[in-house]
Amino acid sequence: MKIFETRTAPNPRRVRMFMAEKGLLDKAEFVEIDLQKGENLTPEYVARNPMKKVPVMELDDGTCIAETMAICRFFEESYPDAPSLLGDTPLEKAQLEQWLRWIELFFFMPTGMCFQHTTGYFKDRMNPIKEWGEECGKSVEKFMHFLNKQLEGKEYICCDRFTAADINAFTTVAFARVVGIRIKPEHTNLQAWYDRIKARPSAEA
Repeated sequence: MKIFETRTAPNPRRVRMFMAEKGLLDKAEFVEIDLQKGENLTPEYVARNPMKKVPVMELDDGTCIAETMAICRFFEESYPDAPSLLGDTPLEKAQLEQWLRWIELFFFMPTGMCFQHTTGYFKDRMNPIKEWGEECGKSVEKFMHFLNKQLEGKEYICCDRFTAADINAFTTVAFARVVGIRIKPEHTNLQAWYDRIKARPSAEA
């Protein structure tokens, strides 16, 4: 199978980190897509993913699966003997779904909007609104404060173990640095958690 990605982008990093934790990086060929050159806008790429985003996984039979968590779900279900990252029990799965949604809606999405609307990276194909980007940046900082409180006395975000929630939050914190948003000195719980996750081999995937 192939995974079409942009290595510096946060969504592909989430997939690589997920696969690395499960020991599955050798299961796919990674194909680099240059977003700034618009390689994701070509007819060939749009045929794989009409949303024109990365990553996209193409199976050996030509079936294509887009969206980060859909790809992660494929690997979670396809390799049940690998370490579980999306929950084992009904309660864990429900807790993880809650956290994945919170992280996606209130942390990752605002970070992406801050990037797109304040940097002008995609100004050739969108109308960036700087004020909206700045407002999104404020939302990112609020969620970091929320995470800092959540991590008090905890090693991981939920389920008392490392999960996809930690992967998605970690890669978002790392990506936020691109727009100048960093963990504040007073967020000691968040910083300690970030350092723990960064020390994992999968963080270098």
